[in-house]
Amino acid sequence: MKHMQTPSQTVGPFFHYGLMVEQDQNVLYDEMTRGQRIHIKGQVIDGKSQPVTDAMIEIWQADAGGHHNHPSDPNQAQADPHFKGFGRVDTVHNGQFLFRTIKPGRVAYDAEADQAPHINVRVFSRGMLIHAYTRLYFSDEEEANKTDPVLNLVPADRRYTLVASREDTGELPTYCFNVVLQGEMETVFFNP
Repeated sequence: MKHMQTPSQTVGPFFHYGLMVEQDQNVLYDEMTRGQRIHIKGQVIDGKSQPVTDAMIEIWQADAGGHHNHPSDPNQAQADPHFKGFGRVDTVHNGQFLFRTIKPGRVAYDAEADQAPHINVRVFSRGMLIHAYTRLYFSDEEEANKTDPVLNLVPADRRYTLVASREDTGELPTYCFNVVLQGEMETVFFNP
């Protein structure tokens, strides 16, 4: 019997009704969570500038003090127990998504440097063989962004793809972060 390699399969599309394991995965805090509540809104766009209506976005972030509620964080005991730090949503019509979270604090990079406040973003979409990793930085953290060791690895003319612009149009600060999967305005993605 001749053995053949199993064919590869893309990570999407997703069926919206079966995607979420629990409701409100886009809300990362409760009434006891410390920190500034914010909204992250955006759109996933393909290489033809069309919205991707069957993508999934995951975020992972530190709490307002810069700690992750995760065993790999050496300061986990200091993490806010009322903050999940992880969220997952699928895109809806027009490829849009929304997270209700808090603004993260600065996270240590090493003994000498801190990272700017940021949110780790994972994108799953049709046609992708593996998910893509990127980061979201905040437009109103200009000074911290200038010294972030990860952001400074990205060519200066491409950093804008990682910076969410602040909009003060609602009750909470809202940051707009679009994920462009291909093309001239493609979001910078990182190797896992």
